[in-house]
Amino acid sequence: MAPEIHLLSSPRWKDYELLDSGDGLKLERFGPYSFIRPEIQALWRPSLPAASWDSAHAVFQPSGEESGGHWAVKKKIPEQWEMTYTLPHYASKESGTVSELNQELHFSVMTTPGRHLGVFPECASHWDWMGEQIFNNNHSPVPPKTTLNILNLFGYTGLATLSCAAAGAKITHVDASRKSVNWAHFNQDLSGLTDKPIRWIVDDALKFVEREARRGVKYDGIVLDPPKFGRGPKGEVWEVYKSLPRLLQACRAVLSDQPLFVILTMYAVKLPAIHVYYAISEMIKGLGGNLECGELVTEEKSAGRLLSQAVYARWKS
Repeated sequence: MAPEIHLLSSPRWKDYELLDSGDGLKLERFGPYSFIRPEIQALWRPSLPAASWDSAHAVFQPSGEESGGHWAVKKKIPEQWEMTYTLPHYASKESGTVSELNQELHFSVMTTPGRHLGVFPECASHWDWMGEQIFNNNHSPVPPKTTLNILNLFGYTGLATLSCAAAGAKITHVDASRKSVNWAHFNQDLSGLTDKPIRWIVDDALKFVEREARRGVKYDGIVLDPPKFGRGPKGEVWEVYKSLPRLLQACRAVLSDQPLFVILTMYAVKLPAIHVYYAISEMIKGLGGNLECGELVTEEKSAGRLLSQAVYARWKS
């Protein structure tokens, strides 16, 4: 039977908005500043007048290389600035406990050569969901574990890591870029989560997981957000179509006996969600639970259209 496709949005943002899109572009607000970035999937016409687009602070100008290019700054913006995302209150269905947590994630953003600004706002739906799974586990009548051990691969600037830590888990954050790991560590300090148990690792994701398997280390949850192409700190080549199956196999070897969740999110790949679904289905075979797949979407403020940003599959026990 074919899986049902879900569309996940993140409507709780206050510091981010998709203002408009069209003609292969998107107009977005990150904090007080607006930006124009390429969006080849925006096949329609913009809804806002040209003046709204002309008022953007910067426009990303792509080069011939994939993801390459530069920012054309039209209005003065700081080198970096701070944004905030407020995690929701969580309620345990089994115990009836409601979290007192109203944790704000504070994080630094900036324009980068890769057209990104240090946050993928559409992933906030995953942050909320992971926090809920962790909170429910920690507040069930008979918790299976005292502290959940979560692995975040390709962790980038750490928002998924911090959302899990705020909910009460122990996190191992892995990224091949030392700059990204330092950025994520800085975001930990901004968010007031310096006392949370987070292990920061600069390493190739596949090599790290295979070493963890040899050491007998186990994780109760795994988050994967792999790029289409990348290089490890020692020049290791990552090509998602070739490398992902081996990584998923290695991840299965480090899952605990009673894992809580697995999430795989994929950008910039020509894959429908059902293919990601079947990849995770193979990985978690025999574990039972619930597996879903779909797209991460952002709703325009201008016309209410849904812009698909990524495909995902996520499993929970």
